[in-house]
Order: sequence, then C-alpha cells, then structure tokens
Amino acid sequence: MAKKKENEGILLESGTNEIEIMKFRIDGEFYGINVAKVKEIMMSEKVKPMPHSHPAVEGFFKPRESLITVINLSKYLNGKESEHKGTRDLFIITNFNKMMVAFRVDSIEGISRISWQAIQKPDKTLSNGQESIATGIAQCDDQLVTILDFEKIVAEIAPETSIQMSEIDEMGDRTKNTSPVVIAEDSVLLQKMIHDSLVKAGFDDIRMFNNGQEAWEYLASVRDDPHLYDLVNIIITDVEMPKMDGHRLTKLVKDDAKLKYIPLVIFSSLINEQMRLKGKELGADEQLSKPEIGHLVHVLDALLDKFHEAKKNGFKNI
Repeated sequence: MAKKKENEGILLESGTNEIEIMKFRIDGEFYGINVAKVKEIMMSEKVKPMPHSHPAVEGFFKPRESLITVINLSKYLNGKESEHKGTRDLFIITNFNKMMVAFRVDSIEGISRISWQAIQKPDKTLSNGQESIATGIAQCDDQLVTILDFEKIVAEIAPETSIQMSEIDEMGDRTKNTSPVVIAEDSVLLQKMIHDSLVKAGFDDIRMFNNGQEAWEYLASVRDDPHLYDLVNIIITDVEMPKMDGHRLTKLVKDDAKLKYIPLVIFSSLINEQMRLKGKELGADEQLSKPEIGHLVHVLDALLDKFHEAKKNGFKNI
C-alpha cells in the first residue's frame, strides 16, 4: 500500500535556509534524503529484472501508469544486497530532474528539520580523494546522518540523465560573452560540467562558489562598489547546498536594494510546481531543471540582454 507524502504540510517557508530530511536505514546505518525529492513511500513490490543494466539497478515495476526504475541502495553503497531485502523493506519514490526513480531501503526512521548551516560537507579523505556521494553530514537528534547525493547516484548509473555537452555543440559557433557570471553550486562534478558548458557557449568570466554562503559573501563584498553592475551581471544558483541554500541566497539578493536588479536563475534538480512557486515568491527571474544546459544558455542570453538594456536606463523601468 502506498503512503503519499503530503508536500503541502512539509515544504518549508521560503528562504529560511532550512531543510527537512527523511531519515532511513540501510544495513543498520542512517542515511537521509531531502524531503523535497520524495514523492511517496511504498512497501516493496516485485521487480522485473532489466538485462545488461548497472549492478545496482534491480529492474522496474509499474505501480500505476508509469514504469519506475528500482535502484538497490545497499548494493550501490556496499556492493551487496541488504540482509533485510524482501522482508520489511520499502521503496522511496523520488521525483527530481523530471524523473521518478525508486530506491530500496530497509526502513524509514522519521523526518528532521535542521538548518543548512548545520550540514557539513564530507572531507575528501572519506572518499579516496574523489567527490563524495554525500551532500553532507548532519546531526539529527542523536544520530549522525549521511545525506546522500541522489542526483550524483543516478548520473553515475545513467550518465545520459545528466548535463549533456551535445546541447551546446548543437548551437554552433557563438559570440564571446564577457558578462561576469556568478555560480553557486556545491557539487564538484556539476561545477565542472556547468563551467565547461558555459565556456563552450562563449562565456569567459565565470566565478564559481561552493555554496550559497560563499556566493553571498562575495556579493556582499562588492555591493557597495561603484562598478557593481560591471562586476556581476547574472547569478546562477543550485538549491541544495551546505551552509546556505539557493532559496536563502535568492531571498538575500532580491531583498537587497542594489543587488535585486541583477538577474538570478535557480538551476536545480528540484524544480517542480511547488518549488517553482517558492522560487517565484522569492523573486527568482527564471527556474530551470538541471539537465537543461542548452535551455540555460538561451535563458542567460535573454536575461543578460534585458539586464544590459535596463542598466543603460539606470534601472528606472524595473
């Protein structure tokens, strides 16, 4: 029997820099997922195997009208089936990057609400010097919870679901764009993919920050500069980030008397109807789902043209 998550009662007030984490167990360890990514929780069902798939992909099932791929998180994380498989295990049905994917877990342990400030990024020594599969480590009640980067997990299993440089290639030769772009993105992998895509699209002044806090500190440091609008022409932000999330960054920018004129784009895997309403309420100029890198470039072009025109007029008509 499916148990739906009541999004309306769980989604947080916009711009508070808080996250609600659904805690779950795998082989006795606590892990977490951002509640905003969860569509529903289901008792596990029979799965039809998918030949020649990734070892962690069990196959698919069809709970209603849609086929949903099932990923065995224990096998992905530990290389083996959980000892609980087939007994009381559950499916967490997720919805991000315009996809629905089911993750098999042992049990659900509740929901905790904490500040992004309390979430720490894992040290590279914990992941053999490579980027961790964790968004961060959080202290939830009396447990240390590893918040998994589900976007990275899916991208590793199915690279075609992530940013595709081919979308930029299809644009052909583009004129160089010297407009300074500020980007807040905590994933090292996505930092590189977004940076390389924008450089290929002609942008040559890109300033990358690891989270909203770092981006805000930079913006605050230049807000009183007489050449502010030559230093920052557009801002791109993820939503899920340690220290300060993208919604909090958006609120700070759009509530500021000087920074509010700078166009801001939320570029996140979490864009859905409800998250779009939150971003609009905070003043985001555009909101795009992360795989849409080609669409992002076209949006940047349009917003930058509008910004430069408004700048000539002293932002009098905004």
